[in-house]
Amino acid sequence: MKPVVSAGNAWTCIVVSVFAIVILSILGSMFKNGHHTVMGSTEDPVDGAAVAGTIFGAVFVYIGFLVFCASQAFLHMRESRRGAIALS
Repeated sequence: MKPVVSAGNAWTCIVVSVFAIVILSILGSMFKNGHHTVMGSTEDPVDGAAVAGTIFGAVFVYIGFLVFCASQAFLHMRESRRGAIALS
């Protein structure tokens, strides 16, 4: 199977996805637990669990991106080990 995206794009996507998963998971857990930092103002949402559900949905999307990009990076590594010549 041939990679769909370039190696640089695959690795960039991996890094961005990992950071997004970590940051969004922290924010989602703060909303789910009703932490005063995100739920302490009168302008904050009333239902923190609903906001947490939306954020965790985004985390699952980023997990999908991570799996796809990791598979693309794996294909590039496998292709380079076989001695393929890359024409830039």
